Amino acid sequence: MAVHHFNHSAAEINVLISQTIANRQTFFGRGSLQQLLPLLQQPALPTLLFCGASFLKGPHYAAMSAQLEPLLIGQQIVTHEASPDDIDRWVARWRGKAERVVAVGGGSVLDAAKAFAAVSQHPLKTLRYLEKVGDTPISGATLPLIAIPTTAGTGSEVTQNAVVTDQAEVKVKASLRHASFVPQVAILDASLLDATPDKILACCAIDAFTHLFEAWLSAKGNFFTRQTALNGMRHFVAAWPALNRQDRQGDEAREAMLLASWLGGLSLSMAGLGVIHGIAGELGAIKEEHHGEVCGRLLFPFLRLLDNSTHPEQQALMAELQLALFGAPHPSPAGQLSQWLQEQAIFPFWQRKTALSAAEIDWIVARANSKNSLVSYDKAQLRWMLEQAWRRTA
Repeated sequence: MAVHHFNHSAAEINVLISQTIANRQTFFGRGSLQQLLPLLQQPALPTLLFCGASFLKGPHYAAMSAQLEPLLIGQQIVTHEASPDDIDRWVARWRGKAERVVAVGGGSVLDAAKAFAAVSQHPLKTLRYLEKVGDTPISGATLPLIAIPTTAGTGSEVTQNAVVTDQAEVKVKASLRHASFVPQVAILDASLLDATPDKILACCAIDAFTHLFEAWLSAKGNFFTRQTALNGMRHFVAAWPALNRQDRQGDEAREAMLLASWLGGLSLSMAGLGVIHGIAGELGAIKEEHHGEVCGRLLFPFLRLLDNSTHPEQQALMAELQLALFGAPHPSPAGQLSQWLQEQAIFPFWQRKTALSAAEIDWIVARANSKNSLVSYDKAQLRWMLEQAWRRTA
């Protein structure tokens, strides 16, 4: 693989220093969920479980409930992306009672648990600490957290941020963020993904890929962050076509995607994200759509923009990525990647074009940004990406 070293000015050098902040312990492998019981006993603390209803009804909980329930003070069911009001309500109910949190679920469950663990150790309401709208810095005070993802996409089990969404009043999707909010322990057990529907597997996986891909192309990236992202994308490419297979290859694919998701969380924490998330975050503030599907649908028009890019560093990075992932150069790396993603997908999520009104598009474009992209995309390009991925209504 060719490694390109780009020249940067002295003013940029500090930006290109990387730091990894990850879990203190990460358990990986099928059956690693069983590590939860000894972790909760050493030491024994009043522990609150955050999860989805499906976990409580599933075989994994049934197999361990007799031993697990005596170690818990209660359960908090998460049904959607947590709002500031949700978090404040949970804090009012459990503050002073819970001394540790366990989160078992997808990104919404993990983010909700991370937000609760942090805000429960702070005196003010959630909105006061939230990025974009808050007026008070948040400290690193938080309850110890064990994060157990049941989807492979967000990488929330290893990130510093807890995403909070308010679609009712403030209309914001933003984070509570601090290095101390990285869960102390992550348990990555791919058997928890085995019964996941194809659509969820695909939409979560493309979210993981978007994290890795945007970190690869980030203006904040350097050799360290890009090698982390590349490692994740290699696992993604190996896993993407076989995610739903019910055989050894499928088991290995879901395990590889879980690792790709974890590496995506590391990558975005170090290098940041790009224009896809710069749009997706604003869309998520007003529309209830699966975040991974939103990112995936935006990915394809973004790849078309990349295909026509004349930015030298973007061109070099795409050529390098093409060679690293597929083993041969291609005259259109972004176009070839787009074609491969669609041909190998287990579910065509991009075909379900829901509608955005002209007013909604205007609202999103006014607030969207390019984040850490190497290119600063203008409003016309942001609008074009949205209109390629969604039907526009009057």
